[in-house]
Amino acid sequence: MAILFCNFIKPLPLLLLLSFTDLFASTLSLGIGINYGQIANNLPTPSRVSFLLRSLNVTRVKLYDADPNVLTAFANTNVEFVIGLGNEYLQRMSDPQQAQAWIQQHVQPYHTQTRITCITVGNEVLTGTDTQLKSYLLPAMQGVYRALVNLGLSNEIYVAHPHSAGILANSFPPSSGSFRQDLSEYIHGMLNFHVQTKSPFLINFYPFFAYKDNPNEVPLDYVLFQPNQGTTDPITNLKYDNMLYAQIDAVYSAIKAMGHTDIPVKVSETGWPSKGDPNEFGATPVNAALYNGNLFQRMQQNQGTPAKPSEPIDVYVFALFNENLKPGPASERNYGLYYPNGTPVYNIGLRGFLPRMDYSAAKKNAFSFSALLLLMMIFLIHF
Repeated sequence: MAILFCNFIKPLPLLLLLSFTDLFASTLSLGIGINYGQIANNLPTPSRVSFLLRSLNVTRVKLYDADPNVLTAFANTNVEFVIGLGNEYLQRMSDPQQAQAWIQQHVQPYHTQTRITCITVGNEVLTGTDTQLKSYLLPAMQGVYRALVNLGLSNEIYVAHPHSAGILANSFPPSSGSFRQDLSEYIHGMLNFHVQTKSPFLINFYPFFAYKDNPNEVPLDYVLFQPNQGTTDPITNLKYDNMLYAQIDAVYSAIKAMGHTDIPVKVSETGWPSKGDPNEFGATPVNAALYNGNLFQRMQQNQGTPAKPSEPIDVYVFALFNENLKPGPASERNYGLYYPNGTPVYNIGLRGFLPRMDYSAAKKNAFSFSALLLLMMIFLIHF
């Protein structure tokens, strides 16, 4: 399916627009979440991004902060938000008053119109070198959760922490998955927290890193969801045809090894860069398109992993845009599905539209979002 994309539209009679309503009613959701990073100086306004994501039928977005401009731009939509509370807040969040003040400032004013379903407290803290920060993590999560309880929001918003895959000591075979011994004291308490609050365990997985580090040993087809011989877990005899599913099941095994079987695992980040430094093997548009395109197809099928076949995988893809100010190797700035001007980085069959004008919750335009979508589609069909 070719990408349909346009940066401008021509006015057409409203009656003609409305006749196409059924065409859009049948459009399916992507069935996947998107990470909306903003470490860049050339991104479109949040209201334009809101239009783009809704034209893609993306219904779940993950932020790395609680940007009020973004939350306002998505008011009165069906988009669910994960918002982030940075590592710099962790020490303060163990104080009940400060935790509650943060919720009252960053959540309550927007939650009535923009659906917030999760607050991530910190990011990849346990694989860092700051021991003190690690000790702040669980108390911060508990502080934020208590504040949600006090404000009557704990049934609507859960609290979690996105972990790096580096917390695993062993990931193959998946049935032998285990957490690093030096992190067990922190993870043990966090797992108890997830059980008590009925919240999921979040982890960031990038099969790209495994291939980049060992391109001669890791089969490219295996990490890209392409047809391949796969691998078999010698203990369970379960067969895996891709690395991501094997990594997810390894986390389930690691959690089970710590005495828990009722904590769901969600992938808070995964993706593939379209460009990298010379030593970043595999960072190409072709591979990025294969990874994300094949992943999207599998998510549409509501697949589970071999060890959890009845539990559909929950994934947030990284990322919506290339971010030109991200530090580190070139790959860090090239994970986006889109360039900041709204042009797709590669073709995976997404239908999306980034308007030139700034449509702010229909306040600046007499047409509704549905009418604008119809207008765009008619232009693409006729021109």
